[in-house]
Amino acid sequence: MGNQLFQSAREAVMNAEKANQNSSSVQNAMNVAKNALSSAYSNTNEAEQRQLRELQERLQNLEE
Repeated sequence: MGNQLFQSAREAVMNAEKANQNSSSVQNAMNVAKNALSSAYSNTNEAEQRQLRELQERLQNLEE
């Protein structure tokens, strides 16, 4: 089944990207994604942590 927190973080970043494209509820989606990434990080293995860092970079790119 995989790590649920990791899955939630990935989905939250994808939702933030979609919200950014639609310009609706962007800030809320960004906050949800940031919280999900933070929650997931400590409960993941090294491979998942690398992927979470990539997701965090994608999220930061949305803010620019």
